[in-house]
Amino acid sequence: MVNVGVLGATGMVGQRFIQLLDKHPDFEITALAASSRSAGKRYEDATTWYLNEAMPDSVKDITVCETSPEAMSNDVDILFSSLPTEFAAKVEPEFAKDYVVASNASAMRMVDDVPLVIPEVNPEFLDLIEIQQKNRGWDGFIVTNPNCSTIALTLTLKPIYDAFKINRVYVSTMQAVSGAGYNGVPSMAIVDNIIPYIGNEEEKMESETLHLLGNLDGTDVVNADFSLSASCHRVGVIDGHTEAVFVELDKDENIEDIKDAMSNFKGLPQELDLYSAPKNPVIVKDEDDRPQPRLDRLSDDGMAVTVGRLRKDVSMDNSFKYVLVGHNTVRGAAGASVLNAELINEKIL
Repeated sequence: MVNVGVLGATGMVGQRFIQLLDKHPDFEITALAASSRSAGKRYEDATTWYLNEAMPDSVKDITVCETSPEAMSNDVDILFSSLPTEFAAKVEPEFAKDYVVASNASAMRMVDDVPLVIPEVNPEFLDLIEIQQKNRGWDGFIVTNPNCSTIALTLTLKPIYDAFKINRVYVSTMQAVSGAGYNGVPSMAIVDNIIPYIGNEEEKMESETLHLLGNLDGTDVVNADFSLSASCHRVGVIDGHTEAVFVELDKDENIEDIKDAMSNFKGLPQELDLYSAPKNPVIVKDEDDRPQPRLDRLSDDGMAVTVGRLRKDVSMDNSFKYVLVGHNTVRGAAGASVLNAELINEKIL
């Protein structure tokens, strides 16, 4: 059994980490860290629990520690980070000197020697770990997962990118309020409304997707060679990001071949039968009115992305379009880090 801890344990994503790790066959939570306001308290006393599922009994009596390496137990092998970006940029490198850090924070995602990984898409990027440790003199290391909207998009683009040649992609997102945290979007702002701006979200989608679909050339990542334009919007849905995707290929392709590529897509987590890996990372629906967040966000325990309305786009040559739904706090956040850690545990530790 691998002992693990959660940084930012009292927040929404921290709580999702705890939910996913409870009763995990390979990982056991032995440490929880949060702000100084929570440090020294029992986790149950320090936390306002937001998830529908009850707080696991296994964590209620754990004493929350300060978010610093000095306060962390030495009896921890992997730390899961859901820290705010600015704090993560300072603290995660300090932890990585001695610990394995599986981070959902954005602070280190695009740093040259830090792997940004979706295990089904680019597991070979984990080769950067050795370079990172050599560069920095660390015994531990940091591995990051992408932005929540990026993960869902990239999982659906990977089988297309491997089978065909993509010229350009346009994506318009309708993102759930939980992506901003419990206090992130005031109710008076989102009820009866759509917010057409999410800070830095479009830039993250555009840069991270091309990075993830690129190639690792020694110590450098060469981005995928197509253009991508994103427009991101916040809507009044609690969980589950919806994205409308438009893809232009270099030549006309049969829509059934595209559907088959997505439906049959599997990656290394499926080959290794990792605990959190969905049977099919991409599920393709034929119904006219699917996917929908309320019906599809929990597909395969929230770890699969559901695609529907896959059809030709008659407005552009060699183009097709589809709609996807992915659970933003499971596959798009905590679940992504847990799957990264499972792959690390299998292949590296």
